[in-house]
Amino acid sequence: MMKIGVIPDSFQVPFKEAVTLARDMGVQGLQPFVTRGEMAPENLTAQDRQDLVKLMRDNGLVFSALCADFGLNFKAKKEENEEGVQRTMRMMDLALDLGTHIITTHIGKVPDDETCEDYANMVATIERLGKYGDQIGVTFATETGPEPALPLRRVLEKADTKSAKVNLDPANLFMCAGENPVNSVRVLRDYIVHTHAKDGQMNPDGSYTEYRLGDGGVPFKEYIATLKYVGYDGFLTIEREAGATRMDDIRHAVGLLKGILAELY
Repeated sequence: MMKIGVIPDSFQVPFKEAVTLARDMGVQGLQPFVTRGEMAPENLTAQDRQDLVKLMRDNGLVFSALCADFGLNFKAKKEENEEGVQRTMRMMDLALDLGTHIITTHIGKVPDDETCEDYANMVATIERLGKYGDQIGVTFATETGPEPALPLRRVLEKADTKSAKVNLDPANLFMCAGENPVNSVRVLRDYIVHTHAKDGQMNPDGSYTEYRLGDGGVPFKEYIATLKYVGYDGFLTIEREAGATRMDDIRHAVGLLKGILAELY
């Protein structure tokens, strides 16, 4: 059965406070950003990492994944993005220490021309990180966003690795690519290892607006039913990046997701 998580940064409080809030809301996992501040690999000793695992366990929580998005240029040549690739690998190491096997990030828009240098560089970067994941047992999951599902699947298929997967964000697909996320689940079914629960709408001018879960254009019941149909049983991790009532919005999202899951299982 699918589980409910939260990105703790959405609470806009220090991590330990977010743990308590998540516990009290009845969720099962957290997906923190590990690109800066208190959760970054360079700021966590071995003892710190053990303490975080214990804190989560004591509160009945696990790490669903780690968010490792800091703007790495996947289209750059190897010599130009080596530092960022190595930094991402340290976040993959951190994932193991914290008891999860998934990191997520954005790779940027997949080029339309599959024969161009940017496309080849993107495949090579994905492959490097994926091969490292193959070695240590950590999945490198790119988050859906600026392109439809099919071009994303094609670029992942070209990378020679088993660890290049997908973090499916239905709102990003709907808001930015204009694609029904129900169809995206079918296209990406073999790659989905983590998902976000976020909602929004594309505006007439091509911009987009994030909404409280259930108030945007994502058909959540059908979307989650399709995830169930393709065999996904991982996390639905709530992400709220906008709005002045985020705490209430997260609480509302938890209730909405629990209700849908109760109907489907």
